[in-house]
Amino acid sequence: MTIKKYKYFLKKPKSGITKDILYWLLITGAVSVAATSPYFLTNFLRHYKRFNKYQKKQLSSTFYKLKKKNLLNIEKRGRQIHISLTEQGRKKAGWLQIDYLEIPRPKKWDGKWRLVIFDIAEIKKSFREAFRGKLIDIGFKPLQRSIWLHPFDCEAEIQILREFFNLSEKELRFIVAEKIGNDSEWRKVFNLS
Repeated sequence: MTIKKYKYFLKKPKSGITKDILYWLLITGAVSVAATSPYFLTNFLRHYKRFNKYQKKQLSSTFYKLKKKNLLNIEKRGRQIHISLTEQGRKKAGWLQIDYLEIPRPKKWDGKWRLVIFDIAEIKKSFREAFRGKLIDIGFKPLQRSIWLHPFDCEAEIQILREFFNLSEKELRFIVAEKIGNDSEWRKVFNLS
């Protein structure tokens, strides 16, 4: 995927209904609803109560726009309407997955530091800035310019970010260290005992 095409996926959906639909399909994978026309939306709202807060016209319009942008597949299979994300839709919905990303704080710290070291080329500047911003969001602190620090297990979360930003092993390294030198200041920063 080229940088220009990838920038499209760096943009978060602005509308709440769009976020709800994309996130819901990201989690469920796909859904089928009875297609007894013209009552598709009535059946849909009956089965998926989380969308009752939206007007039928707004919901219908959003589904249409998402299909037109090639983010959704909506197809009739017999007496069912099957709704799923396209490949493009899954990539767009990826923002929602990383939006809700957080590192759980264990009851007791294991005494190990997690370091993220990254060297992302200037040509991918927007990726680098977005990646750095996400590290801040999930609680990392800069040890040095491109070396970021966190005390808790976060390998899975970093793997999700690596995949989302399409970063190679050369561009991003994840290291677990027992010692980083005098860490008393960092223990205060992260409120560790």
